[in-house]
Amino acid sequence: MPDNPLNPFEAMMAQAQEMAKAFNPALESFSPKEFEKLWPTMPKELMEVWFGNKVNTEGLDAKTRLLLTLAGLTMQGAQNESAVRQIMRHALEAGARRQEIVETIGQMSVFAGIPAMSRALDLAKDALGDDEGDKS
Repeated sequence: MPDNPLNPFEAMMAQAQEMAKAFNPALESFSPKEFEKLWPTMPKELMEVWFGNKVNTEGLDAKTRLLLTLAGLTMQGAQNESAVRQIMRHALEAGARRQEIVETIGQMSVFAGIPAMSRALDLAKDALGDDEGDKS
């Protein structure tokens, strides 16, 4: 574990990797990104049942809930990289446009600061690809 971790999430990840290594030495190089590949995104219909307006018909739809979740993760400094990347992919599946994702992150700069926004935007490039041809 690092002597002076940059943030609590990094410290937690280092501890989890040490524990995984103790349980199974083959897990020493475990990466959360590899875990993300197991379930890259949920079908929109499933998101609507779990997080959307199928149960609460007058409530928020899955897209809005996911954008709010992204805002909250950005407010925390986008420390949980896997969660941020997955939420972005789920939001796209739920109908969010890339522009809406970028605006959600940008809006949080007012409250979370430029470093948190920049971190989330870096993760967005990673999660969504940096495809300039996609104007959606």
